[in-house]
Amino acid sequence: MMDVVFDTILDGIKLLPFLFLTYLAMEFLEHKTSNKTKKMVKESGKAGPLIGALLGAFPQCGFSAAASNLYAGKVITLGTLIAIFMSTSDEMIPVFLSEQVDILVLVKIVAMKIVIGLVMGFAIDFLYRSYKKKNYDMIEKIGHVCDHDHCGCSNSILKSALRHTVTIFAFIVVISFALNTVIFLIGEDTLGNLILNKPVIGPMIASVIGLIPNCASSVVLTQLYIEGVLGLGSLMAGLLAGSGVGILVLFRENDDIKDNLRILATLYVSGVVWGIIIDFLTRL
Repeated sequence: MMDVVFDTILDGIKLLPFLFLTYLAMEFLEHKTSNKTKKMVKESGKAGPLIGALLGAFPQCGFSAAASNLYAGKVITLGTLIAIFMSTSDEMIPVFLSEQVDILVLVKIVAMKIVIGLVMGFAIDFLYRSYKKKNYDMIEKIGHVCDHDHCGCSNSILKSALRHTVTIFAFIVVISFALNTVIFLIGEDTLGNLILNKPVIGPMIASVIGLIPNCASSVVLTQLYIEGVLGLGSLMAGLLAGSGVGILVLFRENDDIKDNLRILATLYVSGVVWGIIIDFLTRL
């Protein structure tokens, strides 16, 4: 067990410089582009799901929270919101980069999330408009929740990057220690078989984890995938269902509880279905 503790801490420390540099770059880009990004989403109109899926995949602090505010104010469509939620990767990209995972793997996963997000977004907008027989009422409502309050951002790029680095580093160390302990006690093959060899149950469990409105969920899913415990289908199921803190803001800002629950159900079912499909395709 002492080896497990030592290896976990050592591996975590090795990630620190990569995590910090990644978050520093992300914070710099966000501070330069966040207002333009929100404006593009607001003005996207019928192309909302396409714009939302593309912008959602770009790692930004609080973008899913901003999207929830815009949806609550009827500024963007339901399809655009779903596209943003499903393409958002939360902490997946920083963790992948810090772990120095093959960049082609990262690009493939992000590309799949974008494509699935825009497909689901356009499909939902089409079905919703057909059902309602009318267009959305695009009247902006002023959000009462500061997006940055939910993601731990601040006006200082350096402080925000440090805060993110420390938070995610702590998550990674705790998750890695728990995972290494389980592997030490029951074996890596046994742990992998609990999920990897169950193509339906795996995505169902991963989607539940993804719905947890906290950055820890994407860290857990990504670490499990890197360690070989989760397959690609299960990883995608969890990431597609996850929206970071977007769901928290949605339930606070959107007064229609039934609508919020439908969105939650849509994310879960979509994540499971697409996870199963991807699992099937990867096994061919």
